[in-house]
Amino acid sequence: MSERTAVVLLTRDLRVHDNPALASACSAFDRVVPLHVLDPALAGRSANRDRFLHQSLADLREALRKRGGDLVVRHGDPVAETIRLARAVGAEGIGLSADVSRYARRRERRLREECARHRMFLRLFPGVTVVEPGGLTPGGGDHYQVFSPYHRAWQGARRRAELAAPRRVRLPEGVDPGRLPAPPKGDSPDAAPGGESVAQRRLEQWLPTLDRYDDIHDDLAGDLTSRLSPYLRFGCVSPLAVANRTHDPAGPFARQLCWRDFHYQVTAAFPDIASRAYRRGAREDWRYDAPALDAWTEGRTGMPIVDAGMRQLRAEAWMHNRARLITAGYLTKHLGLDWRPGLRVFHRWLLDGDVPNNSGNWQWVAGTGNDPRPHRGFNPVRQAERYDPDGAYVRRWVPELAGVEGKAVHQPWRLPAGLRRTLDYPPPLEVPGTDPVWLR
Repeated sequence: MSERTAVVLLTRDLRVHDNPALASACSAFDRVVPLHVLDPALAGRSANRDRFLHQSLADLREALRKRGGDLVVRHGDPVAETIRLARAVGAEGIGLSADVSRYARRRERRLREECARHRMFLRLFPGVTVVEPGGLTPGGGDHYQVFSPYHRAWQGARRRAELAAPRRVRLPEGVDPGRLPAPPKGDSPDAAPGGESVAQRRLEQWLPTLDRYDDIHDDLAGDLTSRLSPYLRFGCVSPLAVANRTHDPAGPFARQLCWRDFHYQVTAAFPDIASRAYRRGAREDWRYDAPALDAWTEGRTGMPIVDAGMRQLRAEAWMHNRARLITAGYLTKHLGLDWRPGLRVFHRWLLDGDVPNNSGNWQWVAGTGNDPRPHRGFNPVRQAERYDPDGAYVRRWVPELAGVEGKAVHQPWRLPAGLRRTLDYPPPLEVPGTDPVWLR
């Protein structure tokens, strides 16, 4: 009997543990080709993510080699390269984790057409979310538009079984694994490294704090959030495995995983989420002020909590979630600037920048998305005083204010004039026609 072969195209599931596409192929086929195609169309959008991706691929290659296989790397169009390799090894078909972005769905459609043309099958697998994007639907609709009812349904949803890593991966003979270039240089000096092994260590180190998550996750200076978001974004860790480790589908951390799934099911139904307002009738009377956008991007708005968040973003390729809300709210609700340029700035720097969550959260804050209270705003001073009460977060990222004690660091414009003149820090941006109460 001839040996059966399959190709698994790995995209945002760069792991061996709980990888349904890989586990299924290794169980059903004699020979399996784990493949990643470096698409030049995606390279260069974020130097930080490019570096994280290459580190993750190197880690995955090592894990596969320990199991007798290898990660096959190709460069070019992912559909053309996948079909070329599948034909070369005599594969019956291709496995792929389903995804929701416009790019991913176009890739899936093209791959399905080419598989049909070459008489191969394409099978899609879950694994990018805890609950599949189409797994929960409200009565009379194709997706949930408001989070709370989705959260209730999500908590009681039946989940697939978590899968162990394959014990052995066997490549067809003669397959050239291809060269994986060294990780490119990122733009953020303190960015976290990529890879499943790093993700697993991070998860184990963080789990002891889980019971205190509800009390500590908004503490800006404490920095006790999981920081798993980049690893979830690239699939270095399974979202289902993380959810299972929380042991409480109604808990506060599980709620954050649910928000992630929520944005994925929204994006599946509304693929224009990165460019077009989701909410019908949303007001989009934005100002366009390039100097103000530049000041916000570079962390020199004169609003300390905003500048601290934006500087953390540039240094670490990551930002505390509370700071994301504050900085995005400041851009859209105070400066009155369009959310799309803000989204692009985040997407350029963030390791965890992806279409569903980055876009969904920006639209939520801007009032154009899924927030049932679209006029909700964030007073940056009140937010700073509540979540950075002694100013430690601001002083860490805005060293110009390191000598200002206590809560005064959040409102330097109220310091005595003589002291203000000694600070190398700009006054708050002025917005025509506005009189923010926190500046009075």
